[in-house]
Amino acid sequence: MKSSKDIAELLDEPACEHNKKEKSGCAKPKPGTAAGGCAFDGAQIALLPIADVAHIVHGPIACAGSSWDNRGTRSSGSELYRTGMTTDLTEQDVIMGRSEKRLFHSIKQAIDSFNPPAVFIYNTCVPALVGDDINAICKSAQERWNVPVVPIDCAGFYGTKNLGNRIAGDAMVNHVIGTRDPDPLPPGSELRGIKIHDVNLVGEYNIAGEFWHVLPLLDEMGLRVLCTLSGDARFREVQTMHKAEVNMMVCSKAMVNVARRLQKQYGTPWFEGSFYGITDTSQALRDFARVIDDPDLIARTEAIIEREENRIRTELAPWKERLKGKRVLLFTGGVKSWSVISALQDLGMVVVATGTKKSTEEDKARIRELMGEDTLMIEDGSPKALLQIVRDYKADILIAGGRNMYTALKARIPFLDINQEREFGYEGYQGMLELVRQLALTMESPVWQAVRAPAPWRSGVTKTALAEPVSDLQSQAA
Repeated sequence: MKSSKDIAELLDEPACEHNKKEKSGCAKPKPGTAAGGCAFDGAQIALLPIADVAHIVHGPIACAGSSWDNRGTRSSGSELYRTGMTTDLTEQDVIMGRSEKRLFHSIKQAIDSFNPPAVFIYNTCVPALVGDDINAICKSAQERWNVPVVPIDCAGFYGTKNLGNRIAGDAMVNHVIGTRDPDPLPPGSELRGIKIHDVNLVGEYNIAGEFWHVLPLLDEMGLRVLCTLSGDARFREVQTMHKAEVNMMVCSKAMVNVARRLQKQYGTPWFEGSFYGITDTSQALRDFARVIDDPDLIARTEAIIEREENRIRTELAPWKERLKGKRVLLFTGGVKSWSVISALQDLGMVVVATGTKKSTEEDKARIRELMGEDTLMIEDGSPKALLQIVRDYKADILIAGGRNMYTALKARIPFLDINQEREFGYEGYQGMLELVRQLALTMESPVWQAVRAPAPWRSGVTKTALAEPVSDLQSQAA
């Protein structure tokens, strides 16, 4: 179980903007702050996309309930990450002191059944409270079966989902990163006259496979992605992250401590960026070239950006005419609270307000830069508050997470899912085409006109008139 000192150190993150405003860093957890996701939830979703690892939840079955494919990340190979594993602790295990033994045997079963390159153990509230020493169990199991077993002490009562993200990143730096060097480039894979540079992406989860829209561009630039922590990642890739020349921080709310510690321990520079929208995608590619400081890479990057921007703007032109001037209420958090704004503005749409419940001070500064100092930032995500903003600001569509879907549909408001449950990827230049397509399909659906119209029995339509289409169909069938 983590001590109060350990938790305080994670909250007091030097790279976080809060440290410039408050002596104690990020706010300490308060009762109710884990309602939107506890520390265990944050740690698991941060590392679950590492596809070939056996992820074991040490705790009661409820902590791992309905865990099959519970995150919309996609893998290009192994599917092991989609299988939920748990020690399934019961009252009898706790009373009789059998929980540590169950964990040890669970590790053996995972290794025997799946032969994974590593096993991750997620500690939850019950074993943390009874005092299970997961560090000792993991060390003993690793020595017994010669397979890395990584303890992630992330009991839910430690704090919020964001704290869990940092705990997960801390575990990777302490136990995994730096334990092996990258493989040499395969023979024949070298690009003629182009020097290959190694890079990492931190906080990129490949939701709906959207990072695959960007990866070909990085390949063309001559950038080898050692690891995306953690979308479509493999354990052996996480081990090599210390050898990158630069790290891109995709979601600062999640794992800024990883980028900061890699810079401190290995001297790896980092920058924050986004692949949502034309403007931000181009800027992220430029930042890679700028930080690496290779003149040839800079020139080739500009050529790629010019070609891709010309192509995508031509393909977007007919869609922009249909979406221009449409008003959007964006309620999400983290990097998407500002990166999606940039994408929508590229389409000529108007963002009337954005959610900032999970955003850092840096995120809020970027929002003000994009929307102005007087922009409306939403902390209250209750249905009543969101619907009131839709009415007051005459929003045409609500873009938010899946938990807000039924609020919008019951109020007969077009809705587009932007969070991890979505089925479509919006990153990169190509992702913009998918975004405009989904926006147009959602707002132009004929269902909205139908459900907003008065009911037939309230609009003076007679029963005879209602029956006419039926009789027409019967005569056509005859």
